[in-house]
Amino acid sequence: MAAQPSRGQKPFHIVSPLLESLPLSRAAGTKVYMKLENVQPTGSFKIRGIGHLCQEAAKKGCSHFVCSSGGSAGLAAAYAGQKLGVPVTVVVPSSTGPDTVRRLQEMEAEVEVSGQVWDDANRRALELVETKGWVSIHPFDHPLVWQGHASLVQELKDSLDTKPDAIVLAVGGGGLLAGVVAGLRQVGWQDTPIIAVETWGAHSFHAALEAGRLITLPDITSVAKCLGAKTVTARALECARECQVISQVVEDADAVRAVEQFLEDERMLVQPACGAALALLYTGRLQRLQREGRLRSPLASVVVVVCGGSSIRPAQLRALKSQLGLE
Repeated sequence: MAAQPSRGQKPFHIVSPLLESLPLSRAAGTKVYMKLENVQPTGSFKIRGIGHLCQEAAKKGCSHFVCSSGGSAGLAAAYAGQKLGVPVTVVVPSSTGPDTVRRLQEMEAEVEVSGQVWDDANRRALELVETKGWVSIHPFDHPLVWQGHASLVQELKDSLDTKPDAIVLAVGGGGLLAGVVAGLRQVGWQDTPIIAVETWGAHSFHAALEAGRLITLPDITSVAKCLGAKTVTARALECARECQVISQVVEDADAVRAVEQFLEDERMLVQPACGAALALLYTGRLQRLQREGRLRSPLASVVVVVCGGSSIRPAQLRALKSQLGLE
């Protein structure tokens, strides 16, 4: 079931807007609705699941949260902790930008830097759980996180007259995928295809699907650092067996171009992780899936989850374009 707030306790997320995008519809050749999770209080969908997990932990008398995060999950944990009056420590990898660290500190979180990628930071967070007895707020691998994310699908059901023919989303650790699958089951839409998009260099879900088992990438080389889990949650693989999940991987350059095009089209700046999902629509990959018979044709509508923009600034977009030779 999607998360239901306790009596007298409201969830920390908002019902996010669902808007039709004419530019994305033109690019994709079908009606495209944007689920705008980038306007959530902390700038991403993460507040749904992380907020729910924190509320449930606080009800049990938790005295301190610790969250390992490259950005979005940590911001959600810091926000929830501030609302609940529970101290929060966020362990971030060194790849986390100074703007994100500053925002975490502004929300009264203690920030510790450990390692180069999220997996390193997570090992340190687990040490703190062991040594200090703090409660782990995992960024993607917890049933309460998935339960919180499932609320997104209930909102789609409440807003749309008919179910979409596909849902496009980005995959990092697999928490959003797990939550959307849970939500689809709840509303009776479990036959709706999910197109799960990653960037090369952060493609741990795609690698796991190809191998038929969890795969740990040697390193995260993609610029989409918010997709940077070297191993996805085991639940993501289970989701692929339970529902129609179509894995797609795009180049970093396509994700960054999509970020820039989306800014031009919709006047919203999102991070490259979100650009991965948008790139599927901008580059004609949706139509290719139809030609290959993997999606029905014609499609009446698709929903793209605009997952977040909490960790990007215009200067960072310019730097990414320069790094990838797109200027």
